[in-house]
Amino acid sequence: MREEVRFAKAPNSLYPYFAAVFVALLLISNIGAVKLIEFGPIITDGGAILFPLVYIVGDILSEVYGFKAARRVILTAFAVSILASATFYLVQLAPPASDWENQEAFESILGFVPRIVLASVIAFLVGQLLNSYVLVKIKERTKERNLWLRLMGSTALGQFADTLIFCTIAFYGVITGIEFLKYLVIGYFYKSSIEYLFVPITYQVIAFIKRREPSYLSE
Repeated sequence: MREEVRFAKAPNSLYPYFAAVFVALLLISNIGAVKLIEFGPIITDGGAILFPLVYIVGDILSEVYGFKAARRVILTAFAVSILASATFYLVQLAPPASDWENQEAFESILGFVPRIVLASVIAFLVGQLLNSYVLVKIKERTKERNLWLRLMGSTALGQFADTLIFCTIAFYGVITGIEFLKYLVIGYFYKSSIEYLFVPITYQVIAFIKRREPSYLSE
């Protein structure tokens, strides 16, 4: 008897796509965060360019799929972030080829910096879990109403925790006094403002996903 070729069925859901985007945005942001950038009086890190989008995707996951589903993605991203850091560290330790002259450049960008890695993973985990938890708790009270309140309220708390933890662990002492306070405040308001500006787009994306997810409509 001829044996059949078997394959598992991939779920007909947008969830894995948003999960993949979430993890990718985090990894890219973590690499960008090793550089401090300055625009006039504004001091921030390179992660600020994409990192607000991590929270936007996190909001979408929490609003549509719930806290448990969002937590799975957050923990996956957390684990992958640690794996990436460990991989970069091993590559850094590996002896460079005799004709490769970029060891110092590699170490300055992707080299394992314990303080930055610790700041990144702790801030991300606390901020994202808080963001997701608050959004879902507000939704339990508001149901399908007042989405803007869930998005903005969860962002305010999640981003504050994330920014405070990352800035303190990663750069306190490197940046001191009023410059550190400026870095902290500007970073928080910048990332929060980006998310607030994207609220109308986030509304449309969430509405689209809810229409596309049969399990959501059947609830």
